[in-house]
Amino acid sequence: MNKTYSAKPHEVERKWYLIDAENKELGRLASLTANILRGKHKPEYTPHIDTGDFVIIINADKVRVTGKKETDKIYYSHSGYQGGLKTMSFREMMQKFPTRAMEKAVKGMLPHNTLGAQQFKKLKIYAGSEHPHEAQTPVEWKDLEVAK
Repeated sequence: MNKTYSAKPHEVERKWYLIDAENKELGRLASLTANILRGKHKPEYTPHIDTGDFVIIINADKVRVTGKKETDKIYYSHSGYQGGLKTMSFREMMQKFPTRAMEKAVKGMLPHNTLGAQQFKKLKIYAGSEHPHEAQTPVEWKDLEVAK
């Protein structure tokens, strides 16, 4: 009888991947990124263990959305006080905080627990084409046909 393999936290080998977000669709890129952060692209994927890799996203300010989402997609935040609801459109979000739209999209696709928080820490997002992680020798992620 074969036993099911379950990855152990100390056995996980992590790689660094670089993704260029220029002219990519926000949602498709976010779902790909979430899968890499969770480790679903690996054969030793285990749902309750963080088997994912590190992801560096550059040019996050050049990500695009389809249709009328640029004006119609609304981000909400609340201060906790009465009448403290703040709204911001996708266009305003990209002008004020160019990386936050990508952060929110990816975070929403990760588990909403401590495991998801641990996986989210492995995501590095930069608005420009420069990043400070050259020492980790990131490999450019080539499987982006879906995210074009």
